[in-house]
Amino acid sequence: MIAAPHLSLADLAPLLFVFGAACVGVLVEAFAPRESRHPVQVAVALVGTVGALVSTLFLAGAHEVTAGGALAVDGAGLFLQATIAGLGALAILLFAERSLDPARSAFVAAAAVPVGSPRDRELATSERVQTEVYPLATFAIGGMLLFVAANDLLIMFVALEVLSLPLYLISGLARRRRLLSQEAALKYFLLGAFASGFFLYGLALVYGATGSVQLRDIRAAATAGGTDVLLVLGLGLLVVGLLFKASVAPFHTWTPDVYQGAATPVTAFMAACTKVAAFGAILRLLYVGFGTSEWTWRPLIYGVAIVSMVVGAVLGLTQTDLKRMLAYSSIAHAGFLLTGVIGLGPGGTGSGLSATIFYLLAYGLSTIGIFAVLTLVRDGDGEASHLSQWAGLASRSPVTAALMSLFLLSMAGIPLTAGFTAKFAVFRAAIQAGAWPLVVVALLASAVAAFYYLRVIVLMYFSPPSVEGPTVGVPGLPTTLVLAITATATLALGIFPGAVLDIAQRAAIFVG
Repeated sequence: MIAAPHLSLADLAPLLFVFGAACVGVLVEAFAPRESRHPVQVAVALVGTVGALVSTLFLAGAHEVTAGGALAVDGAGLFLQATIAGLGALAILLFAERSLDPARSAFVAAAAVPVGSPRDRELATSERVQTEVYPLATFAIGGMLLFVAANDLLIMFVALEVLSLPLYLISGLARRRRLLSQEAALKYFLLGAFASGFFLYGLALVYGATGSVQLRDIRAAATAGGTDVLLVLGLGLLVVGLLFKASVAPFHTWTPDVYQGAATPVTAFMAACTKVAAFGAILRLLYVGFGTSEWTWRPLIYGVAIVSMVVGAVLGLTQTDLKRMLAYSSIAHAGFLLTGVIGLGPGGTGSGLSATIFYLLAYGLSTIGIFAVLTLVRDGDGEASHLSQWAGLASRSPVTAALMSLFLLSMAGIPLTAGFTAKFAVFRAAIQAGAWPLVVVALLASAVAAFYYLRVIVLMYFSPPSVEGPTVGVPGLPTTLVLAITATATLALGIFPGAVLDIAQRAAIFVG
């Protein structure tokens, strides 16, 4: 007789909110009149994400496993879920912005229309919008929440697919430069399929070595078995699959093309939320599943961190497109995050875990903010993403230039911004773990990366504006809210980070 697993609906509240909103969104698409879908979809998606955020706050302090041990409710998981839900709500607001573009939306009016056809040209100036992006994005957020809480490799794989498939679709729904958008979506899908294959094959090898897919059983087998070749190979393949989602070099090749080709709100969503989800899964896998076998993964993470920092910092110098530059910036930041992973203590405790989850929060807020600013600067073809188009922007719009400077300085890790506090925390954790050579490389990479951030600021303030320069749109309420929240949080986490750092420290625990 099969016993029913223990299942706590209260513990699953964040997931129920988001997946429930996604299902309601599908029903709205099926039954609501086209004219009323957009405001209803925005409201449903915001209710789901904000409800998930609030429910994580009510669950604070819980430390247990549910659903037969497949899901964990613990401090680190809840902190990451709250981060994903909050950043997801901000991304939904960016999706909802319709006042900046003559065509009223960043998304295509009808995705199935062939590019360049008469119908496509007609719809390019239509006020119609593809409202399916809202349930798709909500499903992706639900997959991310499940991803960081999964205590079972099969559940983790299901969550990986649930978060990935909607992202492949919405990456190809940009209204402007549709061919580039569809090319980016296809590249993302193909490389994502390879990454899923690596993860699934690694899962099979780990199951063959341990006889289980639950992380606590894998940890027990790793402790008893030590140097099982199948286990080590399986771990390597699992990590490769997760590093792809985190856009860590050398598994980063999809990142610049997708960042450039996708609609900017989608890029913001992927850059912030997917990064948090991927690193949450990496942290749980390494320190719940393999926490007592650090020798099997520390050299791998050490080497990949160095490669990612060097690739992101150096190749970012050569970029003239702002979105591609930010893509290489995200690759460098993935390397900085891995220094925090190295700094974790046994079992996933210690300053490294709190520093890493704080870094994910700070990075996500700055990333959403910087892409929100990017949507405001426009030329005749849509957003002005070439660096030369930002020359003299401070004379055209001082507020826009100031906001962009704030977020860029945070990315560079300049004091009094969230980025400085986050980098200081992960570097200190790595030094305490004895990984000071990695911190030296990280500091050098940070100095190199600071050049291309400061280059944009110099262009905005010290270069003459072009006569045919871009215009700066007046943001609607959704973008204004996003900019106000992200700018305030970026400053607050840089000037008064103590309260949030204390919360991250108290949340720095995994249960298995």
